[in-house]
Amino acid sequence: MTTYTRPHESKLMPAQLIDLMTFSHEHTANITFDIKYASTDNFTGQVIYPQARAFLMHDAAQALLAVSADLHPHGFGLRVFDAYRPWHITAYFWEHFPNDHLYLADPREGSRHNRGCAIDLSLYDLKTGTEIEMPSAYDEFNEKSHLSYTGGTESQNAMRALLQTTMLAHGFSAHPHEWWHFDYAGWQNYCVLDDEFLALEAS
Repeated sequence: MTTYTRPHESKLMPAQLIDLMTFSHEHTANITFDIKYASTDNFTGQVIYPQARAFLMHDAAQALLAVSADLHPHGFGLRVFDAYRPWHITAYFWEHFPNDHLYLADPREGSRHNRGCAIDLSLYDLKTGTEIEMPSAYDEFNEKSHLSYTGGTESQNAMRALLQTTMLAHGFSAHPHEWWHFDYAGWQNYCVLDDEFLALEAS
């Protein structure tokens, strides 16, 4: 039970969320999934999601297809870590991990993930399937995760730049403190949601 209340945004519409796993498979896109919050491999060390699922607003999913196509000649695909996140998860993070507030959304405002308009991802090698090394690990909440960090290797910095450039070219904006986090244009038009994954699947 959270002490916070979900934002009341009656003038905003809910995003049309689609199953990104099914969508990418149907379009044979080079997009794979490693849903971190369905495992203990995340900043909490806990399993947060009951299922390893990824839902995203339709227009953002379409844009990811274009990103994937642009990366293909470079020999890379996209590996998705997180997409739509129910609001109560955001509230849980904020309440239980106060030392990480720089990297967490305030539940009183809601996050872009809650609106179905944000995605966390990285690159993988199409030949080997290996995830590409970036300046930090996912959910490594320190300066190494910041876009301004220059202490990575030449290869790490170049891969981060390639991901950023390609995503920004297709309607996404970057998070200054998380190289993996991207918001799709127009997220302000959509309301905060708290639907569970199974409810979305059934709708």
